[in-house]
Amino acid sequence: MYQAIVFLPLVGFLIAGLFGRSIGAKASEYVTTGLLIVSAVLSWIAFFAVAMGDGEAFTVPMLRFIESGALQSDWSLRIDTLTVVMLVVVNTVSALVHVYSIGYMHHDPHRPRFFAYLSLFTFAMLMLVTSNNLVQMFFGWEGVGLASYLLIGFWYKKPSANAAAIKAFVVNRVGDFGFALGIFGVFVLFGSINLDTVFANAATFLPVEGADHGDVALNFLGYALDPHAALNIVCLLLFMGAMGKSAQVPLHTWLPDAMEGPTPVSALIHAATMVTAGVFMLARLSPLFELAHVALLVVTFIGALTAFFAATVGLVQNDIKRVIAYSTCSQLGYMFVAIGLGFYSAAIFHLFTHAFFKALLFLGSGSVIHAVSDEQDMRKMGGLRKLIPTTYWMMVIGTIALTGVGIPATVIGTAGFFSKDAIIEGAFVGHNALAGFAFAALVIAAVFTSFYSWRLIFMTFHGKPRATADVMHHVHESPPVMLVPLFVLAVGALAAGFLFHDWFIGHEYDHFWKGALFTLPDNHILHEFHEVPMWVKLSPLVAMLLGFFTAWHFYIRSPNTPKALAERHRGLYLFLLNKWYFDELYDFLFVRPAKRLGHFLWKKGDGWLIDGFGPDGVSSRVIDVTQRVVKLQSGYLYHYAFAMLIGVAALVTWMMLGGAN
Repeated sequence: MYQAIVFLPLVGFLIAGLFGRSIGAKASEYVTTGLLIVSAVLSWIAFFAVAMGDGEAFTVPMLRFIESGALQSDWSLRIDTLTVVMLVVVNTVSALVHVYSIGYMHHDPHRPRFFAYLSLFTFAMLMLVTSNNLVQMFFGWEGVGLASYLLIGFWYKKPSANAAAIKAFVVNRVGDFGFALGIFGVFVLFGSINLDTVFANAATFLPVEGADHGDVALNFLGYALDPHAALNIVCLLLFMGAMGKSAQVPLHTWLPDAMEGPTPVSALIHAATMVTAGVFMLARLSPLFELAHVALLVVTFIGALTAFFAATVGLVQNDIKRVIAYSTCSQLGYMFVAIGLGFYSAAIFHLFTHAFFKALLFLGSGSVIHAVSDEQDMRKMGGLRKLIPTTYWMMVIGTIALTGVGIPATVIGTAGFFSKDAIIEGAFVGHNALAGFAFAALVIAAVFTSFYSWRLIFMTFHGKPRATADVMHHVHESPPVMLVPLFVLAVGALAAGFLFHDWFIGHEYDHFWKGALFTLPDNHILHEFHEVPMWVKLSPLVAMLLGFFTAWHFYIRSPNTPKALAERHRGLYLFLLNKWYFDELYDFLFVRPAKRLGHFLWKKGDGWLIDGFGPDGVSSRVIDVTQRVVKLQSGYLYHYAFAMLIGVAALVTWMMLGGAN
């Protein structure tokens, strides 16, 4: 069964990719979608058998992969609760995106290629989450990077799509370089990259408290590191990979630009699955990170900073997909804060619920874009509520789930209410030195999240229509093939938190996780977050209401206020609109110097030096000499006779002078 879950998407990719032109677009759609639905159903069966049942974790051997000295890496599937949770997330969202894409991409002439790419991405992600060693994980890690490049640049005739695809690929290479170094470091420290061996060795790796720091464990950049420092450095390198893949500051700049791909791509890759790979990787490696306290501090800081930063930028964006993209970036910050606090189960719980409501929002925005003739600027929408009511209510459900609507201290609430509030409460009781900073940043981010989420709803669906009469005349509801996936995701956005709260972070924790996540005995956050004061439990609710009423005042009651406020605080508005000028900063620090260096090496290094004095230069001088010699060949007989006389005269003179000496 587990082999089928992983390899059915690969079969779909091969069929659509190799034979798409032969079998046609319809057949490619149905084959890939059907195989993904089967894989999703099997994933839920595995979830209830492994996570909800009494089964223990196990591995499914596949084949021998790499054997080189002490490095051994067999290809096998690691099946435990963390794996099956990710299988459910990846395959459920992917199957629904496949179904949705049948309607959304209906007019595209390259549908077989699109569906092949979707299935390839899903297979790579499945390889990542089922990995039993770090090399196998890196294989899947790079696979989703490749698939995201292909999908973001799917409309390759658009220069902006090509630029976005290249940007995503390059920025992720920066993070992946750190990830690769981290894998090397793990092998140096523990003598293996197999997870079971690494975890077993990590338990006894650090010296006991009070003992000597131990011998040098790692030499890094010329520094001899003891075991504590070495483990922190290795975990920071691994986290660098997560920062790139999961769009954390400062490696976040690719995510908003990735909206250039088709909307189903945004829902699949950049909301529910690929960007959560970093969160999954850190949770999988929790036995290492629990021992690296400095690394956890950095994870907490970066997560809190990203949650706040992305939420501030989302306040003023006008592209409907970019608003949701920055929301994704911000929510990933919440997950990393939970990781940094050692609250791994809350991070995975929010990953699980976030997949439903964020995919719902992205697909819902796709339905809006489909209705208004591919327009994405919310300033050119408005008044759509009665024209596309089903899409409107699906977007509202996604919004109340994202903003965490619920009643504190009860079991009444949406998915985001249970998972996001748990992280905020965990930050309040966390023993991390930066827990207080994280708590404040997350609560402020919650205010901003509510504001920009309801701003999107009000600007898109309420008020007077701002589109042209021709566009408004053609506004229509999406077909059932696009709406049915929204209904399924809406159920998850409303009920996933209530149904699975006790299993992920409640009293069924031990029975559910079965040791798949590791925490130190002195990490009591799982118990302490239940005991926070009532004002802490109320803070996310107050934040949500504050954001909602501010958005209502700005965009329903007094629509002229936002423009007046932006003009009054022009500098701040431009600072947020330009995303804190990260792109401009990187352009100044990296892009322009790289271009200048390239131009110098081209003109001076290659042109002047190599071409001037190398093989091209020698050949040019030979040509110059021969051209001058050729000019002596005039073709006139008297010229040749004259040259001969000059030669004879010179020879006689030389002989006479030579004889005289």
